[in-house]
Amino acid sequence: MIKIFIPLDAGAVAVGADEVTAAFAAAATARQIEIEIVRTGSRGLYWLEPMVEFAAPEGRVAFGPVTEDDVASVLDAMTGDSAHALRLGVADEIPWLKRQTRLTFARCGVVDPRSVEDYRAHDGYKGLERALTLGSAGILADVTASGLRGRGGAGFPTGIKWKTVADTAADRKFIVCNADEGDSGTFADRMIMEGDPFVVIEGMTIAGITVGATKGYVYIRSEYPHAIIAIEEGIKAARRAGYLGAGIRGSAYDFDIEVRVGAGAYVCGEETSLLESLEGRRGIVRAKPPLPAHKGLFGKPTVINNVLSFAAIPFILNDGAQAYADFGMGRSRGTMPIQLAGNIKFGGLFEVAFGITLGELIDDVGGGTFTGRPVRAVQVGGPLGAYFPREMFDTPFDYEAFAKRDGLIGHGGIVVFDDSVDMSKQARFAMEFCAIESCGKCTPCRIGSTRGVETIDKIRAGDRVAENIAVLEDLGNTMKFGSLCALGGFTPYPVMSALKYFREDFGPTPARLQAAE
Repeated sequence: MIKIFIPLDAGAVAVGADEVTAAFAAAATARQIEIEIVRTGSRGLYWLEPMVEFAAPEGRVAFGPVTEDDVASVLDAMTGDSAHALRLGVADEIPWLKRQTRLTFARCGVVDPRSVEDYRAHDGYKGLERALTLGSAGILADVTASGLRGRGGAGFPTGIKWKTVADTAADRKFIVCNADEGDSGTFADRMIMEGDPFVVIEGMTIAGITVGATKGYVYIRSEYPHAIIAIEEGIKAARRAGYLGAGIRGSAYDFDIEVRVGAGAYVCGEETSLLESLEGRRGIVRAKPPLPAHKGLFGKPTVINNVLSFAAIPFILNDGAQAYADFGMGRSRGTMPIQLAGNIKFGGLFEVAFGITLGELIDDVGGGTFTGRPVRAVQVGGPLGAYFPREMFDTPFDYEAFAKRDGLIGHGGIVVFDDSVDMSKQARFAMEFCAIESCGKCTPCRIGSTRGVETIDKIRAGDRVAENIAVLEDLGNTMKFGSLCALGGFTPYPVMSALKYFREDFGPTPARLQAAE
């Protein structure tokens, strides 16, 4: 019997993982070879997907990227232990994987995401078991001491948020998982939900025990059908095993989870817009205060955290706060799953402790551009993140280090651009994106973004360039300090950074003038 592991991750499926799976089954039947195929998540080496592994005495040996045409020869290599051009060796020893510090993603790509038993066999639910013995105060002490900050972008200390909800008196409280991942170049939430859904479910359950909530919601965008299925199947399996529902594992705690699917509005990634959508209304930003921790879903105290924030909790409760806090730098503790995308040679998910520099991530880990041309700019933190030029590649990946340079870590997505990029066009895209995605509630975001597009068009056409650049800068400050939420407030970051570091791209060019004519 040969045990073969093939990803069911959406990224792998997009490049033929399902077809490769069917081809393995057919080839094994034709050769009368007995095999067992386990569909896992992805390990995050996307340039090697579909990456197929099989259980060997020395460990799980990987091949990739495997196509349907490769299946017969790969199967022969598995059965005969022969050399093969696609053979990558033992998966855990692949340098790109080996140099990572996988705390949150330790099981992703390893376990069967539908199996509670497989999850438990890889230290799953040990954190919850310990949490049941600690109680609220003990859990809060661990989460606070770990230094965990929200991984959704804001970076707010998780322990403080949970304590606020725990200390707020109410007849009912809620846990909400923000899985409305919509930033360009980000896919960590999707990966963990598809490859290790129980870690998210376990983290939410621990949060419920901590603050006294009995109900949780996972809000997932409709563009993530594979993740929706994985989380729903995980919830059912957790209920069957007694990890959700009444009297969790024989304790006095009750907690259950429900999936809600959003329509894909970017603004619903903002916590108060998400709450509005969950309550059945249009996703529009709420003014704060009151904070969701005091008055959130259905007017009740609510913990809202990102997928990766909840996914970090089981490690902290199982291995201890200090084990987590030992990684990182300054006030940025633990690890960050960094997503490398755009024009990059080795794109994928790279989990590492805070402190690695931007240059190391782009040049060393990512291997530079896919095109082979020089890197001109990188955008960190999604479509509203700042653009950093090469001279800023010494910036450590750390919340405060980025803030000092007017940048954002956001959700940890990095998009790379080579020297063919037009940065004024990228600045225009940011304003246009905001105009399209704005909920329309506040004037700086609703009107400012539309005026921003018009002003950049004037600059690109050569219409009073200096005066319009001054207008654009003033407009950016108005949006930054006057918008109700981060959508309008962060849109100036890519615009202002493009102006600051790539000023030469703002103004007329022969090609633009010809197009205007």
